[in-house]
Amino acid sequence: MPTNVLGAELECCCANPPTGYFRDGYCRTAADDKGLHTVCAEMTAEFLEFSAAAGNDLSTPHPDWDFPGLAAGDRWCLCVERWKEALEAGVAPPVVIGACQISALEFVSLEDLQAHALTR
Repeated sequence: MPTNVLGAELECCCANPPTGYFRDGYCRTAADDKGLHTVCAEMTAEFLEFSAAAGNDLSTPHPDWDFPGLAAGDRWCLCVERWKEALEAGVAPPVVIGACQISALEFVSLEDLQAHALTR
C-alpha cells in the first residue's frame, strides 16, 4: 500500500460507493491512470457544479463505468489536477488528508491540503 501525504499508510477513502482508480476504496494510482486519482475529497454541491461546468459531470450515474453518480457528502478519489483547479477557483472540496496518496504532493502543497482537511 502506498503512503499518504503525511507519510503514513494510506487510509481508505470510501468503500460505498467504491472509489479510486481500482474501485477498491483507496486513492491509489498506476501508470495508466491519466487522471491521477490521488485526492480523497468529500463532495460539495459547489464542487460538483464546478466539475460539471469544466466537462466532468460527477453527478450522473454511468453504470457501464461502475460509476454510481455522486451527491454532496459522498467521498470520492478525485484527479489531483481537478482538485487544484477547484482550489484556484475557490471551490475545492474538503479532503480526508490520511486518504490522499503522497504523489498528490507533486501537484498541490501539503499546506493547501491541510487547509482543506476535514476535522470530523
